[in-house]
Amino acid sequence: MSDLLYRKELLRLAADAHGAGRLTGAKVTGHAHNPICGDHVTIDLKVVNGHVEAVAQETKACVLTQASASILGLALKQMSRANVDALYGALVAMLQQGGSAPGVPFGAFAAFKGAMEYPGRHRCVLLPVEAALAAFDASETA
Repeated sequence: MSDLLYRKELLRLAADAHGAGRLTGAKVTGHAHNPICGDHVTIDLKVVNGHVEAVAQETKACVLTQASASILGLALKQMSRANVDALYGALVAMLQQGGSAPGVPFGAFAAFKGAMEYPGRHRCVLLPVEAALAAFDASETA
């Protein structure tokens, strides 16, 4: 295991699994899948007036995807679709161009800086954010 890729803080986030599980009641659900490695992420959101009121996530995935989903489980409440779009853009810039880590409340994504050297793993970090965007898409059509 690469120390750059699997830092202790990432392993801790994955183990903590913030927001793990499924929401009951009124919710929208987004799914994302990486066919290259088989990772699956399902995110349930309760969206009220365009903002996340509750979030839960279920991952069948690698440590990187689990850690990314855990960060969302902690930080996604009160966020809007625009916030998640901005997060996605910031993560792509960080991973692919060496940009800065996302700001508050998503600062924990700085732990993925080591993934910059592994382009094949970028999608693992982005997958939970893609699932959250898919849930927002579902909320817009509901």
